[in-house]
Amino acid sequence: MSIWRVILSIIFPPLAVIDKGCGSVLIVLILTICGWIPGVIAALIILNNPNK
Repeated sequence: MSIWRVILSIIFPPLAVIDKGCGSVLIVLILTICGWIPGVIAALIILNNPNK
């Protein structure tokens, strides 16, 4: 996980997970609409996942 991805996930979380697939982007987008902090947390968890 690069520092640019972390900064991007703090500023606009759905854009940080754009290469992880449509489902991840949709989940992070919905969480960001509900509240900024849940979107940031979800984006950081998805980016920190070593499986993909």
